[in-house]
Amino acid sequence: MILQLSPDAPLLLRAAATAVLVLHVGSGGVGLVSGAAAMTFRKGGRLHRAAGNVFFAAMLTMSAIGAAVAPFLPQRPSIFAGIFTFYLVATAWATVRRREDSIGVFEVGALLVAVATAAGFFALGWIGAHSPRGILDGTPYQPAFVFGSVATLAAALDLRMILRGGIAGPPRIARHLWRMCLALFIASASLFLGQPQVFPPPLHGSPILFIPALAPLVLLVFWMLRVRFTQAFGRRPRSAGAIATRGGLVPAHPGGRPS
Repeated sequence: MILQLSPDAPLLLRAAATAVLVLHVGSGGVGLVSGAAAMTFRKGGRLHRAAGNVFFAAMLTMSAIGAAVAPFLPQRPSIFAGIFTFYLVATAWATVRRREDSIGVFEVGALLVAVATAAGFFALGWIGAHSPRGILDGTPYQPAFVFGSVATLAAALDLRMILRGGIAGPPRIARHLWRMCLALFIASASLFLGQPQVFPPPLHGSPILFIPALAPLVLLVFWMLRVRFTQAFGRRPRSAGAIATRGGLVPAHPGGRPS
């Protein structure tokens, strides 16, 4: 993200733009590090929860700034990318914070956000596809259709969960993990593939940058297979007010929230 200001812009405006840029880049960097840590630490453990809390705050900050600033660049796809990333992190967090088999106003609002985001992506993809060079604000139009499809899938899963009255067991863990991993992928791809100029010249255009960019997708596949096809996160006998995790029973706050 580069904020373009005229040389004669007021000092206060330039300082504000610099602060926004530093906060966006800084929170993105913290999100990448904390996200990688959360993927490494034992799920449900103290370190995993601590890293997840940092990832949650950092990614919400980064995506909110990106979505708010994008119209002024202009980078219209980044508006919906920021909103979608914010949505993914917020719903992933809410999934493990809310009591099993329960829903509320938040889930209904999140569904509406997912539907609106999907519509926005598809609209931008259509505009880009019908542009003379197939370019939308300096980027190819095809990713807009890809992310629009993913947002549509997320909305469909939200609707299914709402109609069922909530989610529990391994599907609940899977919902949390795939949304966090996808948000981490958006952040990593934005840096390593979207901003290669920040790396040393020998790495510009190097396939090496694809390794950290795509690593979250590899982790996503790994965890989906582990959660859905093994007993690592299966239901276990538990006492009231506890949540089953891979490491055992984690006490929960009243209302089913993990401690």
